[in-house]
Amino acid sequence: MTGVPRFRFAPSPTGFLHVGGARSALFNWIPARQMGGQFLLRIEDTDTERNREEWVEGLQVALRWLGMDWDEPPVRQSARAELYADALARLGDAGLTYWCDCTTEDVQRRAAERGGKPGYDGFCRDRGLGPGEGRALRFRTPDEGETSFTDLIRGDVVFRNDTLEDFIVQRSNGVPMFLLANAVDDVDMAITHVVRGEEHVNGTPKYLLLRQALGMFDQPVFAHLPVIVNEKRQKLSKRRDDVALEGYRDRGYLPEAMANYLVTLGWGPPDGVEIRPMSEVVDLFRLEDVTKSSAAFDVKKLDHFNGEYVRALPTATFVRQSLPWLETDAPWPPERFDIAKFETLAPLVQERVTVLSEVPAMVDFVFLESPAFDDAAWDKVMVRRVDLARPMLTGCVEAFAALEHWTSSALHDATLAVGESLDAKLGKAQAPVRVAVTGRTVGPPLFESLEVLGRDVTLERLTAALARLP
Repeated sequence: MTGVPRFRFAPSPTGFLHVGGARSALFNWIPARQMGGQFLLRIEDTDTERNREEWVEGLQVALRWLGMDWDEPPVRQSARAELYADALARLGDAGLTYWCDCTTEDVQRRAAERGGKPGYDGFCRDRGLGPGEGRALRFRTPDEGETSFTDLIRGDVVFRNDTLEDFIVQRSNGVPMFLLANAVDDVDMAITHVVRGEEHVNGTPKYLLLRQALGMFDQPVFAHLPVIVNEKRQKLSKRRDDVALEGYRDRGYLPEAMANYLVTLGWGPPDGVEIRPMSEVVDLFRLEDVTKSSAAFDVKKLDHFNGEYVRALPTATFVRQSLPWLETDAPWPPERFDIAKFETLAPLVQERVTVLSEVPAMVDFVFLESPAFDDAAWDKVMVRRVDLARPMLTGCVEAFAALEHWTSSALHDATLAVGESLDAKLGKAQAPVRVAVTGRTVGPPLFESLEVLGRDVTLERLTAALARLP
């Protein structure tokens, strides 16, 4: 292949963007940017029964969210019917297609009876059928020879032609099949590199036979990516696994973290440092270094990546990116939200959350009229240890009310003193105070939280918790 390298991502708009599809898009976009080439987007929307226009827009929004752009307007297969019709006519004129009325049951029955080519054995080749209801158009695969290609990841791949069935190129309803449209589009768009999932390996010889039949004897560069599996080593399934990229976005994963993690599914940098800016990934990435082995989608590892990216954000950026969860999805009335209070706590919250959707639960005690008590926390700290909780809360009400300065350090010292009077170390002594004021046993540092909450609200909540004790 000569000229400018041209890569493409060709999704079908039948749902949300699968994380596997997002990985494939990245593995096209990155080498395109690295090689000074072009990255193209092709929407394979010929399946009118399953495609929806909102999915088309959603795919593009999701790709942009991940940081990808494309160099030409997206191509829509639904607008290219004339190209496919012309290709089918050329194949027919060359005697390379024929009409077939075999059902799946017919094919399976004959295969069981007498073997022959896998799938379909060419039963209708010489019957001379014409187009009609229930009749599909098939391509005559060669009975001899081999079709081969070199894969950057898998090396040389060879298929005996006599193992390839006469595959359908046009459905009985007139709609061209994926393989035909794929081959025609790649030729028309001058695609030089075909980077896609390993499930397409077995379709590649058919794709190449179609290209050759249409007069294109050169081959694009192929790279078939390893399958992505779940924690049970099963291929990721949208029916069973959490695979929608938009779902992770809506739970507060950062796009930079998600893109960085997806790149590691089948590839690793030579220096072993996985968490790094995409600019460095673009410099280091090589398709030849992608492994053939399946790649496990590990949500815990993704969480680790995201937590690192969250903690690396400038505080002002963290505040800004947290606002959608704080202003629209929070459990308190909008008028109770005070951004100044959140900005004070933000650096402390930032160190403790993995995804942005966790932020509201970290600070809800500040903006709710009364704390949302966690039943397990109340039972553990206030009920089972009421012998400590009651005197701690009583002592802290008196000590906090007497403080001259309402600061985190003063609150710390007062709590420590009350705890020591009860022979309780600070870790156990502050637990009843935290649950009384925030409703939970975990959250931002307690004394900084009390400083933001204020004297009146803190004392009111301590007193209310005392009254609620068993």
